[in-house]
Amino acid sequence: MKRIVFLIGLVLCTYIANAQKFACVDSEYILSNMPEYKQAQKELEEASLQWQKEVENKLAEVDKMYKQYQAEALLLPADLKTKKENEIVAAEKAAKNLQKQRFGNDGDLAKKRSELVKPIQDKVYNAIEKLAQEKNYSAVFDKASGATLLYIDDKSDISDLVLGELGYKVSGSSSKRR
Repeated sequence: MKRIVFLIGLVLCTYIANAQKFACVDSEYILSNMPEYKQAQKELEEASLQWQKEVENKLAEVDKMYKQYQAEALLLPADLKTKKENEIVAAEKAAKNLQKQRFGNDGDLAKKRSELVKPIQDKVYNAIEKLAQEKNYSAVFDKASGATLLYIDDKSDISDLVLGELGYKVSGSSSKRR
């Protein structure tokens, strides 16, 4: 009796496993074919360069203040030395705070990236979700995210379908881009 229940369970599990459909996408490929993503990346790069220059200028000011202090240190009275040292420390702290404000985890660059890129990622996710529901996929894996897949048949890569759903034309198929 146990053997019959086991066989029925095995057949049922095999049937259920075969009924599931899986697909994969390459989110990097999809995003690289979206002009608005390229524009967002360009804007992020420009902002990053501008903010990096701003931080570098502040650090250069600190360096200039320190070199000037070193040149004058022997001639300054103790109270003026302390005052200059405190000014240098304050300027260095302000430069580090600016760097953190611009490039920290919750900094301006992270906020700008979220503002520019998140709507695009949401658009892609919604297209993937719609296609997955229409084509009855049980799961869709992202090859670009480092998901561990030992084997994936290129026929199950729906990246070009996602781009089509988003309204983009792609030259060639996703299997030819490798």
